[in-house]
Amino acid sequence: MLRMTLRNLFARKVRLLMSGLAIVLGVAFLSGVLVFSNGLSETFDGIVHGSTPDGVVRAADTEEFGGGESGQSALALTPDVVDALAALPEVARADGEVNSAGLSLLASDGTLVGGTGAPTLSFNYTGSPNMEGKPTLLLKSGAWPEGTDQIVLDERAAEAGDYRLGDQVKLLAPFGTLERTATLVGTAEFNGGGTAGATLLIFSTAGAQDLFFGGKDVFNRISLTAADGVSQKQLATAAGQVLPEGFEAVTGDQVAKESQDAIGTFLDVIQTFLTVFAIIAVLVGGFIIVNTFSILVAQRTRELALLRALGAGRGQVTRSVLVEAFVLSIVTSTLAIGLGLLLARGLAALFRVVGLDIAGDALQLTSRAVITSYLVGVGVTMVAAYLPARRAGRVAPVAAMRADTAPERTSLRRRTIIGAVVIAIGAAFAVAGLQRPNALWVGIGAVLWILTAAALSPVLGRPVLVICRALFAALFGATGRLAGENALRDPRRTGATASALMIGLALVSTIGVLASSLNRSIDDEVDQQFTADLLVQSTTYLPFSTAIGDRIAGIDGIDVLSRQQYTSARYDDKGVSVTGVDPAWQRIYHLDLVRGTTAISGAQAFVGEDFAKKHDLAVGDSLDLRFQGGKTLTPTITGITKSSDVTSEVTVPLDQLSRAGVLRQDTSLSILLSPGADATAVRDEVDAAAKPAPIVGVFDKAEFADEFRGQVNQLLFMIYGLLALAIVIAVIGIVNTLGLSVIERTREVGLLRAVGMSRAKLRRMITLESVTIAVLGAVLGMALGVLIGVLLQQSLSKDLTSLGLPLGNLVTFLVVAVVVGVLAAVVPAIRAARLDVLDAIASE
Repeated sequence: MLRMTLRNLFARKVRLLMSGLAIVLGVAFLSGVLVFSNGLSETFDGIVHGSTPDGVVRAADTEEFGGGESGQSALALTPDVVDALAALPEVARADGEVNSAGLSLLASDGTLVGGTGAPTLSFNYTGSPNMEGKPTLLLKSGAWPEGTDQIVLDERAAEAGDYRLGDQVKLLAPFGTLERTATLVGTAEFNGGGTAGATLLIFSTAGAQDLFFGGKDVFNRISLTAADGVSQKQLATAAGQVLPEGFEAVTGDQVAKESQDAIGTFLDVIQTFLTVFAIIAVLVGGFIIVNTFSILVAQRTRELALLRALGAGRGQVTRSVLVEAFVLSIVTSTLAIGLGLLLARGLAALFRVVGLDIAGDALQLTSRAVITSYLVGVGVTMVAAYLPARRAGRVAPVAAMRADTAPERTSLRRRTIIGAVVIAIGAAFAVAGLQRPNALWVGIGAVLWILTAAALSPVLGRPVLVICRALFAALFGATGRLAGENALRDPRRTGATASALMIGLALVSTIGVLASSLNRSIDDEVDQQFTADLLVQSTTYLPFSTAIGDRIAGIDGIDVLSRQQYTSARYDDKGVSVTGVDPAWQRIYHLDLVRGTTAISGAQAFVGEDFAKKHDLAVGDSLDLRFQGGKTLTPTITGITKSSDVTSEVTVPLDQLSRAGVLRQDTSLSILLSPGADATAVRDEVDAAAKPAPIVGVFDKAEFADEFRGQVNQLLFMIYGLLALAIVIAVIGIVNTLGLSVIERTREVGLLRAVGMSRAKLRRMITLESVTIAVLGAVLGMALGVLIGVLLQQSLSKDLTSLGLPLGNLVTFLVVAVVVGVLAAVVPAIRAARLDVLDAIASE
């Protein structure tokens, strides 16, 4: 029996290829995501451990990768502290460091390098070792910087900036003089993992001090190397005894953990994002496998009945089909794993475009990726083949004696009743999610609806099939009617084939509704809250030099110029965002008050309503805000405002941030024009003043909204691109179903040709049948997707304040579905048209 099963399987090579292609793509994407995720983790782990020393001295209340809004502390360490640390018996060496994330690199043509993905890191070269005793940095070419006007870049940054050794590198400083230059003397990377897309700007100690501390011989961090036999904990404890107030000594392991935790949050988002799409691809492939095996079992009814008549038991027949599925799953999963490695490299290339560079040698197949891919590939295929296999075992031996071997179809009544119950359960989750509100509950209901709609597609899709039959009959006559009848003849098969496309388009439509709602909400929020005529801010959302505001302040036609600086602090042992505003801010922005006033000065602050509720705060209460280096502010709350995008959780007077030890920078500039001023002329002058700093953009209300919408659309296009994989798999499913259907209807095709149907009309009939399937999937998918999208928007109405329906996109999706149907029919239609009439009529 096993030998016969394998012979039958490999005797149908084309059928085997088409059956396995869907699962190959799904499992390949899963394998690729696993390889890519492992490469991400290895790259960052290598960088973290390769760049972290045994111990670190830093400003108190500081965490690694604390974010760009944290601001730079004005606290500094003198060389005397470095010498005192180096003299400790527990310390082998102590190296003063100057670090900053505020410097920007310009290309030779003046455009910004980096800044859109991984950060730009600026620091001095000390030659200190990492916790493994190896160099923290590896020199790739040239030499390390020695003079104050020398710089070393990473290789990717040098290439992107079109710089070669000896060139003058253009820089934008976060403090003091805005435009700087330095001579490129070498290229380098982190030891252990390249740069992961970060831009490295490496200076001599004197050069870094000149940039960030005005030439003062001070440091903002000290790396410690432990003496032989000294643990990291002993090192940190000993160092802590000689540190000045406002600084702390921490172990390298703690620094590494903080870095990994901060990076891990970012990596988890990417990995979860990609894994979701991998699951969708595998799920869609599973639907196609179910449909394929169902058709194969139906076509082999007589063959299976003959086996039963010759003495094969039900279990043997069932196992023979499952053996076919198992062999198919092993072959396809093996191919998928190899293809997954290529997909992982493709994903790495894609992310490299947006600034995330993964070390090439980290993209390797791991045992976890191989085992998981095999488990998923084999598991999904076996589960998908189980019901068709059971159906095969139930074929009666007498079926072999009948000319008509079409399998009997049971009623859809039980399926419909069960589906209705599941839909009701999904509706209950959705209603509960709207009342709480809770988007997760709506999401659970949505998953139940999508899976139930796929199972009930033969019932739900019948009206669509009837409409298509009538429409095609009116447009194409008998050929169109035959195509409609073919789709209606076996609604289970038609619905199952359309289900794969339905799932893809349901997700696409849901995302489209949410994206459209987000864009409309952005427009409404900007319209309500954007009361400035112009806004100047960094395109990377990082602070920039106050020199830009100084240039703009002298422009004629500006009535009010307000400066804002965003930073972070700790309150109640948790991170809190803080905005510093100057007195002119009150003349531009007018927030909705819950109580109190937003007029603040001195040790006063106003807070957002959500922050006040979270911490049970009221007007008159004091806040204990702790900044880097242990500096504190204790402002009194004068007002509580409605949530707003123009402030943070806590807003204090701008001059208070300097008291908290935060170096003065601007995060945004808000401008009101003078009455009667020429808006175009003033805008041109503001643009000219900001032009030397490509990191800074100038926006009016419409442009500011466009900037946000552009970011939403970039994410949307990435999601559409990933969902396109599911649609590609769905197309393969339609091709597979039509191809097997042509084989099943060989005699029918021959008879149609014998009674006068031309090859062109036959191809048209197959194409229209394919279009019918695609339209069915599109209509069900888009209807379900719009419903789910609307419900999710309602459950997220606090953030998505306005509902938007992407009508243009929905029409485009329908057109794409028709195109998909036409393309999917090409191969089956050509194959049907090439059948010999007499051979087709004589076939059984």
